[in-house]
Amino acid sequence: MSSRTLPKVAVLKGGPSAEREVSLVSGRECAAALRGEGYEVIELDAGPDVAERLKEIAPDVVFNALHGRWGEDGCIQGMLEWLRLPYTHSGVLASSLAIDKEKTKAAYRTAGLPVAESSLARKSDVMAAHVMAPPYVVKPYNEGSSVGVYLVHEEANGPPVLDETMPEVVMVEQFVPGRELTATVMGGRALGVTEILTDGWYDYDAKYKAGGSRHICPAELPQDITEACLDYALRAHAALGCRGVSRTDFRWDDTQELAGLRLLETNTQPGMTPTSLSPEHGQLVGMSFGQFCAWMVEDASCDR
Repeated sequence: MSSRTLPKVAVLKGGPSAEREVSLVSGRECAAALRGEGYEVIELDAGPDVAERLKEIAPDVVFNALHGRWGEDGCIQGMLEWLRLPYTHSGVLASSLAIDKEKTKAAYRTAGLPVAESSLARKSDVMAAHVMAPPYVVKPYNEGSSVGVYLVHEEANGPPVLDETMPEVVMVEQFVPGRELTATVMGGRALGVTEILTDGWYDYDAKYKAGGSRHICPAELPQDITEACLDYALRAHAALGCRGVSRTDFRWDDTQELAGLRLLETNTQPGMTPTSLSPEHGQLVGMSFGQFCAWMVEDASCDR
């Protein structure tokens, strides 16, 4: 997109996923920021009539602020390609690949990136007996924002009792002790690394509730760990075929130095709320929140 004439932007938010509430906040914040940069913005809660609504609005660009399934898994991207509406973030293939945590790990392994041991298992088998030696984590393989994550401690007497809303097939992943790190990529540039501090597990509340976590940005790390996180995030972005902005999450067992660093997942549409991480990385390189959002609009295209 050319910056000479500011395009009309439709901000997609909400939607039907488990991350609807977060997406509503992301969309509201991004829309306000883009208006502050001078764009004409229409906010659209993505429902079953989203295609018809977009035809009526006829935007120049669609800013995708959806999170989770339907909005982050290639579905909405395919519809936008069909409508030939330029959009932000990753395209159909990268989105569908990155939302599947096990397929993401396969791409990481092919790229020579370090990951924690994991496998897919039936929900009933996970509740019947330990399918992996504790400690381990159980989570949906195609959701984000720590939705439905169970940590099974080393001293656990038995397997976890999973909520009925959990899918029939889940991911079981070796728990990597240590520090929670994350790095953002914007285009072909890794922006920075943050360490996330919480009183317990970095769950949904810790991510999105005020005071739920503290961010050390930039993270206070040995230089080789910082450089590895930035390099790995760039390589993950490329391995998955991401476009625009992505954020890759890590665990680092600092007792093992560089050998203790593991990639967990890559978010193709990182959160854009007041407590989100990627906008903080934009600030590290001198970008305001409005400029960060505007960059994504200018980067928008079809055939992503």
